[in-house]
Amino acid sequence: MKKTTKLLLKLFAFLLVSSSLAAQTQQGSFSLEEAQQYAMENSYVLHNTRQDITKAQKEVWKTITIGLPQVSGNFDYTKNVKVPVQPFPVSIIPKEYWPDLGIPDDTPADGLFPLSFSPKYNSNFGVTVSQLIFDGSYIVGVGSSQIYLNLAKQAHEKTEIDIRDAVAQAYYMVLIGLENKKVMEENLENTKKLYTETKAYYDNGFREEQDVDQMQLMVKNAENEILKADREITVAKVVLKYTMGYDMEQEVELTDDVRKFLNPILASRNGNGFDISGHIDYKLANTNYQVSEKLLKLEKAAYLPTLSGFYSYSKMTFGNNANVFSSDVSWFPSSMLGLQLSVPIFNSGQKMFKVQQAKIDLDKAATERRLAEMTLQKDYLTAKADMESAVEKLENDIENRDLAEKILDKSKIKFNNGITSSTELSQIETQYIQSHGAYISSTLQVLQADLKLKKAIGKL
Repeated sequence: MKKTTKLLLKLFAFLLVSSSLAAQTQQGSFSLEEAQQYAMENSYVLHNTRQDITKAQKEVWKTITIGLPQVSGNFDYTKNVKVPVQPFPVSIIPKEYWPDLGIPDDTPADGLFPLSFSPKYNSNFGVTVSQLIFDGSYIVGVGSSQIYLNLAKQAHEKTEIDIRDAVAQAYYMVLIGLENKKVMEENLENTKKLYTETKAYYDNGFREEQDVDQMQLMVKNAENEILKADREITVAKVVLKYTMGYDMEQEVELTDDVRKFLNPILASRNGNGFDISGHIDYKLANTNYQVSEKLLKLEKAAYLPTLSGFYSYSKMTFGNNANVFSSDVSWFPSSMLGLQLSVPIFNSGQKMFKVQQAKIDLDKAATERRLAEMTLQKDYLTAKADMESAVEKLENDIENRDLAEKILDKSKIKFNNGITSSTELSQIETQYIQSHGAYISSTLQVLQADLKLKKAIGKL
């Protein structure tokens, strides 16, 4: 029984380790959707825009609290180190009180004597409660703070779109680099095979040394193309990790293939159902217009009166005893209840000019909103035309690549049969590499045009 238990524990531990290793292995593998989601969670830029939303939410509550009851308290304690005095006519003070006040008996009846009317110690404390009853600026301000919150959320949404676009651009660059390297490796393998055959013919006297050298040069050129492809892949992965917020020291692997994105594009052209009102750029322009509207109302609200209520309660004491909280000290309470009305009457036209400036800003915001509509329409039509041109060019480059590959295959057969020279074969191979490079470039242009079109119609 004990052996069975130990065996189960060992098996359980093995499964835990295996699953942990599997998770670590899969950690650096991403589809495009997974890479974009990773960027949404780890982007430093998005972290700041999320903080902007939180800050705007706090601003809403800060504005609301202005209209809620406000409570303040105060406490004062004063010691008159040197009590102030003032001359006082002794004629109005009965003679029997002179000793208590320290007035000498020989003081002339019409004379003056310095007396103090301030206690040595005094203290007071109180509580004041105030409540805003009406303020036009406050009403407008509460509505404006909500609009600023929407503006922060829309800015965050636009940043998300830009980052998804940047991640997709970098992801496509890596895929294109891998596709290019794959073809270059196949070309290198074929060229090495041809070089081996040519050298064997030369060793048996059926080829010239120039043919061997030419084949060796073609091998070197093919190796250089692979090195170039490796460098492009490395740079593209660095850009991808940067846009994702991924650790630069960690390796990243791509699980999607170019065909996954290219085939749907070639099968059906995107761009239908364009709705300007749902586009983030239009929503931002419209929100900015709403902000300008609120600012105009805020300036107009400055003409309205403000009304607030208050209640105040306080106690005070005074005397020559330093301990104001002793049992023999008397406290004198007081309280007030009232309303305060403030009515703007004349300010030399300052409010009028502020209103006029706010009207100008509102007109500019309306113009910018209209400009945003026209810009989005222009971007959509341009992106759609670019997509059509990119797809047409890709289709032509695919035909050219296939034709160049066909010519290269036939030229290799002719070279093996001694019909074509090594120089001609090298030129034809260069032609094939150029046609393949054009195909790779066109593929990237189609993928980028697809992103541009999706971004133009607001579906990225």
